[in-house]
Amino acid sequence: MANWHTQSVEETVKQLDSSLETGLSESAVQKRLAEVGLNELVERGGRKPLEIIAEQLKEPLVIVLIVAALVSLLLGEYLEVIVILAIVILNSIIGFSQEYRAEQAIAALKKLAVPTVRVRRGDHLLEISARELVPGDVVTLETGNLVPADGRVVESVNLKVQEAALTGESEAVEKHTDAINEENLPLGDRKNMVYMGTIVSYGRGTAVITATGMSTELGNIAELLQDVEQEQTPLQKRLADLGVKLAWVALAIIAVVLVIGWVTRDPTIPVSETLKILFLTAISMAVAAVPEGLPAVVTITLALGSQRMLKRHALIRKLPAVETLGSVTVICSDKTGTLTQNRMTVNVLDVVGHTQEVATLLSGKGIMPNADTDPDAPPQERTLSLL
Repeated sequence: MANWHTQSVEETVKQLDSSLETGLSESAVQKRLAEVGLNELVERGGRKPLEIIAEQLKEPLVIVLIVAALVSLLLGEYLEVIVILAIVILNSIIGFSQEYRAEQAIAALKKLAVPTVRVRRGDHLLEISARELVPGDVVTLETGNLVPADGRVVESVNLKVQEAALTGESEAVEKHTDAINEENLPLGDRKNMVYMGTIVSYGRGTAVITATGMSTELGNIAELLQDVEQEQTPLQKRLADLGVKLAWVALAIIAVVLVIGWVTRDPTIPVSETLKILFLTAISMAVAAVPEGLPAVVTITLALGSQRMLKRHALIRKLPAVETLGSVTVICSDKTGTLTQNRMTVNVLDVVGHTQEVATLLSGKGIMPNADTDPDAPPQERTLSLL
C-alpha cells in the first residue's frame, strides 16, 4: 500500500486521477470497478449443502458405522443394515438442518448490513451502496457514519473518528488534512487518514478513497484471519479418537476369533467351510462392538444445546462448538464495540434545575413540574415538548 498519509491533498488527488470538485466520471467508476472489484471483504465461500452433508459423513465414528452396514449387508443381516443406515441418516439430517439454517441466517444478516454513502460523482452528490465505491471516489463523512473504505482526509471540520474496531483505542482520533512526513507510523497515528470499519463520532469531513475491499487495512486483517487453519473441537478430537480405537478393536476381535477358531477347528469340516464360518463369526462380533447409536445421541444433544443458545440470541454456526462453549471459563475480548455498543446515550436530563431520568420521561410516568404538555399526547411527544 502507498503511504498516502505522507502526501499532500493535491498529490493524493492527482495520483488517484480524481477531482475534489467533480469526483469521478461514470466511465472511470466502471473501469475501476472492473479492475479492483466491489468494495467488500471477500470471505471464503459459505459452505454449500453438499459440503455440510459431507462433513457429517466424514466423522470417524460415522465411517465405522457405514463400514459396519456394508459388512452386515454381505452377511445378509438386512435388519442390522436398515437400523445402522437409519441412524446414520438421522444423524446427518439433524446436523445438516442445524448448520444449514445457521449458514442461511448469517447470509441474510450480511445482506441486511449494507451501508450507504454519499459520494461526489460527475459534479453530483449521490447516495450509493458502499459496495460500489472505488479508489478516487470523494465521499462526505458526518457524525454517526460508518467509514466505508480507507481514505485520505481532504476536509475536516472538527472531524473525530472512533477507531477502536481497528486499533483498540477507545478515544476518538481528531483528523486533519496536513501531510505527515513519517512513513512507518502506526495506524492510530495517521491522523489524516480514515479506515474502513471505523465510525465518525464527531464533526464532519470529506475523504478521497485510497483503497477498497480486501486492499484496505481491515481487509488485510480479514485475509490473515482466513489463513488460520480450522482446528477440531475437544469433542471432535475425542470422537475421532474413539472411532480409531473402535476400528482397532474390531480388527483385534476379527484376528482373535480367526486364530482361536482355526486352532480349535473341527478337522472333519472342509477348510474352506471353516474359514467362511470363522470369517462371518468374526465380522459379526466386530460389528456388534460398534455403538451404532452414539453419533446420533451426540448430534441430538448438540442440537438441543444449539436451540437453547438460539433462545438466548446466540447463533451456532457449527454444532461441535456448543460443547466447546460449555467449557469456556474465561473470555478475553476487546470491550469497546464488542461487549458494549461504543456509543453514548443520555440517561438524565437537567433542565433549569429540574432533573429527570430519560427512561422515566419516555415512559410518560414522570413529567417535570410546571411542564406545559398535552396529557393526551403520546409519551414521546410529551417528552419532546419539554425540550
